[in-house]
Amino acid sequence: MKNLITILVLILGVTVYAQNTNVTKETKTTTVTVDDGTGEPKKLVKTQHTEARQNVEVKQTGRNTLNKDIKETPVKVTEKTTISGDGIATQELGETIRYELKGKTYILIRDNSGFKVYSPENEELGVIRKTSKTTYIYQTKDHKVSLGYFDNNGNFIIESYNNDDDSVKTERFSRITQ
Repeated sequence: MKNLITILVLILGVTVYAQNTNVTKETKTTTVTVDDGTGEPKKLVKTQHTEARQNVEVKQTGRNTLNKDIKETPVKVTEKTTISGDGIATQELGETIRYELKGKTYILIRDNSGFKVYSPENEELGVIRKTSKTTYIYQTKDHKVSLGYFDNNGNFIIESYNNDDDSVKTERFSRITQ
């Protein structure tokens, strides 16, 4: 009887703790020593936390199939970067989200007022600022202004006025989910 109860407890415990999300976490720390000529070198520490999260779903096959194949699902990758060091308070740079538009990759980094838009080479391309509950203003480095919003899939849609033909042009920054 004891063995039967032990087996039942193990079976119930395994089914309760079934995995339905794959999570991969990675932390990369870079330490740089800077000698600015003041006599004492300063140490800067940059820490990047990367988390990839993917829902585990199985392909629907026959009812009594034991080993089912895993269905491909999107991977949501989030990155957070902190900087600290001698004489510098620890600063969190914000969540990093990657987008694609016309074959180019763009990086959105969350800040206190919205987002900053960067190229993969860390060149600042513009800013995104929240105006209301669902609307944002997107201003490029060369001062072009557009309205934008995030759709249900996390893509960023911008709408720009075209002065030449009196129309509204819509472009979609597609969220990269790997």
